[in-house]
Amino acid sequence: MMTVLANPTLNPASAKLLANFTSKLPALIAASLLALSSVLVVGCSNTPTEQVLPAGSHVIALGDSLTYGYGASPKTAYPTVLAELSRWQVKNEGVNGNTSQDVLARTDRVVAQQPDLVLLGVGGNDVLQRVQPATTSDNITAIISKFKAADIQVVLIAQPYFSTSALFGKASDNPIYKEIAAAEKVPLYSGGWSEILSNERLKSDQIHANPAGYRQFAQGLFVYLQDQGLAR
Repeated sequence: MMTVLANPTLNPASAKLLANFTSKLPALIAASLLALSSVLVVGCSNTPTEQVLPAGSHVIALGDSLTYGYGASPKTAYPTVLAELSRWQVKNEGVNGNTSQDVLARTDRVVAQQPDLVLLGVGGNDVLQRVQPATTSDNITAIISKFKAADIQVVLIAQPYFSTSALFGKASDNPIYKEIAAAEKVPLYSGGWSEILSNERLKSDQIHANPAGYRQFAQGLFVYLQDQGLAR
């Protein structure tokens, strides 16, 4: 309990009001702290904010040969395996040899299909063809912008930086994907392809997976989508 010192400049009525107010200060402060703590807890929550896509949802896997499933069969490509795991209808829109510019040219046709989610993986061929990183970044950003404008969710998939040493050693993600995802505020699935293409047992050649590699990628991506609140 707080004690109010007498103040000769206050009349009795004012002094009484002041005493009533100050007696309630501890409760007011406690309530304010409780409200503040609630805000902080909500603001720092790791709970996914995306809406879970139910079985049968229309999902498009958009990209290049890693999406197409080069080095394996259509039945073992990652979109097919992901469809089995998620029970979504996953359409494979991967085209062998596509660069980011090629995928950008196809984006409007994908938007017209109004998918619930797009899984975007492209950029490896840009490196192989020595496209400037800034150009690749601009193209991928433009692709994402088209989907966002149509209110279509996008998950960006990182691809390795195919340097000469990486082709025969440990692959690592091209840093442009992290930059794009941060700038565009889209989820980024990183490390999946780099891990697989660093393991000889999971590759059909130096830059493509084999059936086991595509399955492992799909399983890792599915877990990531669950963590993001998009899959059950």
